[in-house]
Amino acid sequence: MTEATTPARTRRPRKGTAARREEILRAAMRVFGSKGYHQGSLAEVAEQVGITHAGVLHHFGSKNQLLIEVLEFRDVVDVEHLEGKHIPGGLDLFRHLVTTARMNAERPGIVQAYTVLTGESVTDQHPARDWAARRFAGLRGDITSALDTVIAERREAGLLTPEDDVELDPVALDRAASTIIAVMDGLQTQWLLDPEAVDLSGATAFAIEAILSSTLAASRRERPLD
Repeated sequence: MTEATTPARTRRPRKGTAARREEILRAAMRVFGSKGYHQGSLAEVAEQVGITHAGVLHHFGSKNQLLIEVLEFRDVVDVEHLEGKHIPGGLDLFRHLVTTARMNAERPGIVQAYTVLTGESVTDQHPARDWAARRFAGLRGDITSALDTVIAERREAGLLTPEDDVELDPVALDRAASTIIAVMDGLQTQWLLDPEAVDLSGATAFAIEAILSSTLAASRRERPLD
């Protein structure tokens, strides 16, 4: 037998698995953000990264799994610049929420994807429903814990009266946490619809400061709606 004289075909180097997965996640975030989960197709995601529909499934298994990982990826991106890469506690958590709003003002695609997908998740049997419920529960817990820390620090500094302590029960703190989340998500929706009319980071800071002040004032605050 004689050796083949035809030169071997040069193969293009493949991207590493982690890099390819991140590329797919960012593409899916754009597709789902602009069209929603049901209307956005895996074929469109695949086209954006130059692979096939089967290639996307190779990395994520199913469209449902891709959606969940897109949402989880967004949360990772939000804390990757922090020490320890996790949400801080105490007042720093509330500063982080304002920083996140400021970051979101520079990445409308991510905000749109989150807003569309969490909105869709309230429908029955939506694949993101359990994720969204767990995420909101986790956020409420993180914010309530941060409030507990702030209250303990103020108590040690002598800034809370016994009457205040009576008002600062778990129900009040959970209500404050739910309200902060609702305000942030509502502001994001308004900003997406009219970014010139809404100062996303400024309005977020104003709302969080108002809720914190009202919560910590406890029994001393006015209640005009009572």
